[in-house]
Amino acid sequence: MENLRSLFQVMTRRFGLLNKNCCNVGGCDISLIQSHILYEIDNQHNPSMQQIADTLGTDITTFSRQVQSLVKMNLVKKTPDPADKRISILSLTAEGKYIAGSIDQEMNSFLHEVFSQMNEFEKETVIRSIHLLNNAMAKSSACCKPIQG
Repeated sequence: MENLRSLFQVMTRRFGLLNKNCCNVGGCDISLIQSHILYEIDNQHNPSMQQIADTLGTDITTFSRQVQSLVKMNLVKKTPDPADKRISILSLTAEGKYIAGSIDQEMNSFLHEVFSQMNEFEKETVIRSIHLLNNAMAKSSACCKPIQG
């Protein structure tokens, strides 16, 4: 049987290299975790700091530092929740939306280019397989509980 870990290591490394190289937008260097934070803020409705930290499976202290750096870069805004001032709601600034959109566009172009190497059947098979894998990981007791979607 094929070494599954090796297969995933290679794929993860390739995505890692892509992420390492992709996140410089308009002279702004964005780390991999910061790009994940921008993506989640952009795709959730008025998320709290805790919600995004939970989604990414990051402890709140590390997450808080990352958010602070994004606030300093003027990409993220923290606003106290009107219902509970102890909770901070996260949103993207106009510049943050631009950066998140640019990274999204770059990732989608990369994936489009990768999938263009396959015929329609292969492409559908891979996409269906990724759905199956994500669903199986969500049901696994060994990992991946904090991650939704």
